[in-house]
Formats: sequence, structure tokens, C-alpha cells
Amino acid sequence: MKFSRLTEKTLIDQIKKEFDSSKPGLIQGIGDDAAVVEIGPKKFILTKDLLIEGTHFDKKSHPPFLLGRKSLNVNLSDIAAMGGTPMYSLLGLSLPESIPPKWAEEFMAGIQSACREFDVALIGGDISQSRIISISVTVVGEGTHIIKRDGACSGDGIYISGTLGDSAQGLKLSTKGVRLGDDNNTDVLLTAFFDPSPQVKLGQRISENQVASSLIDVSDGLSVDLNHICEQSRVGAEIFAEKIPVSDELKVLRDDDMAACLHGGEDYNLLFTVSEQKKSRLESLKKEYEISEIGQVFKGSGVFLVHKDGTRERLKPQGYQHFSD
Repeated sequence: MKFSRLTEKTLIDQIKKEFDSSKPGLIQGIGDDAAVVEIGPKKFILTKDLLIEGTHFDKKSHPPFLLGRKSLNVNLSDIAAMGGTPMYSLLGLSLPESIPPKWAEEFMAGIQSACREFDVALIGGDISQSRIISISVTVVGEGTHIIKRDGACSGDGIYISGTLGDSAQGLKLSTKGVRLGDDNNTDVLLTAFFDPSPQVKLGQRISENQVASSLIDVSDGLSVDLNHICEQSRVGAEIFAEKIPVSDELKVLRDDDMAACLHGGEDYNLLFTVSEQKKSRLESLKKEYEISEIGQVFKGSGVFLVHKDGTRERLKPQGYQHFSD
């Protein structure tokens, strides 16, 4: 296997090309939020995420209890993005010898808290010693009506749950030394980064009602994740700046909130498309969840942003990418 240039995308594309994915029962392999396999009458959803010290979190600022919760919850978000129900988890944990026992206790308490909240059983894993903290979590879920990224069609509406940009702003505040408890406004933004809440129940409802034609969680940023849907569905998309939902807490800071909304990652809200014929099925969900229509899918390619003054520009993916320049 040879790589002309090491980027996250080229690495994934080459692995997908080189490794056999024709096993019986495989419904979805590499290239979506999670893999899906069918065994007997059941469809199992499998996902894995890594959190590496210095890349995904700063040990000095990230409370270990919340880091434990986040380690599981980012995986649960992948299950939610397929419309599934999380069932089991496995934890790979690598720690430096110098780590205080209290840190490990609080971290595992966070894992346990998230397991209880979403009724997930921790059933195994591995523990090792290392120079830095490395966390690897695998989650197995079940689903009936699996929703993938590749089903968006021309004319579909584009929807997002919750608000965008809070987590990116929380990270920025954290790097500036702002801490939880300093201010109620900044606490909301810091919590969005430190302790994200996966939209599991909403994903299940979208699946049960068979509402969405495509679905993804916003983990890498709206500009990146909407491009994933468009590329895999072979369509284009147009979104409107004035329709992108921004929290009151982010508006207060007046700190380039649109850039955070478009390109900031780790919001873990659900981004999905809905055909004109099924839009009526969203009404009951809108009564329970904050859901905003932000654009429309069209026949073609590329993602475009329409500003308040009507000007239209191509929205290039600018969210976080590993190995990028």
C-alpha cells in the first residue's frame, strides 16, 4: 500500500480501496458514521473513536469526569447518526505511570455516568501504559431502519438539530484560560466542548418515522459534514446564513460566530435531509426538539452559502482534518 500524500481523506480512501469489504452480511463498510452488519434478523452498528492527549484534549483543562463522559458520548453520536440504539461498549485505555489514581477514578466515573444515562453496558477492552493518555472506545448498537449518508436527493430540505458553533467557541475559551464556573454564559459554551450530548433519542425518532433520506452527525464541522453527504449522495447543496441556528450564549460574545458555526467541529448535532413528501412527518419532532431548516439539496455538485444580502459563495470544507497543512 502506497500513499502519495498523507491526509486523513487519502488514508481512508486508500484503506477502503485495498481492504476487502465483500463479506456476507455487510451492509455498510468504511465511509459512513459507523459500519453496519446484518447477522440473522438483526442489524448491528459498530463504531470506534480515538481521543489522544494533545490532539483531542488538554489534560490540564479537561476535567477527567467530563473526559470520561465525552469518550463514550462521541461514539454514541455515531450510533445516533445511523438512527440506531447503542447497546455495548469496549474501552481501550493507555495511561502514563505518573497519572494520579484520583484522575483515573474520576475518568471511569465519567464513563460509568454516560453508560447509565444511555443504558450502555461496558463489556471489555484493554489497559496499557504509555507516555500520554490514549483513549479508544468501541460501541456496538442495533438498528432497524438504518440511515446512511448517501441518500440525499435533489429537492430535499436540509435540517440541523440544536445550534452550531458552541463547542468550537468553548474550545477557544478553554485555551484562553476560561474555566467552568467563571460565568453562566461561558459555562454553556465550555460544556458544549467538554461534555457534548449525543442526540440518540432524536436519531431513533428520525429512524422510526423514516423521515430522513440521509443523516450524519456534525463532528468535523458543518462545512465538512455537509460535503460528506453531498459527495456520497452525488448532489449539491445550498444553505442560508441567516437560517443557521446560533445560541444566545454565542451571540453574546460577538466573536465571529458564523465561522464557528460553519467550520467548528464537535457540535454532535444531527444534520439530515428530508424529501418534500416527508416534511409533514417532522412536525411532531419539531414540538420536542430544536430543529431548523437551513437549505436545500439540488442536482449538481458542491456546497454553497447564501449570505443575507443574497450573494452566493462556494463553501469549502474547513473543519478539522488530521494530517492537514
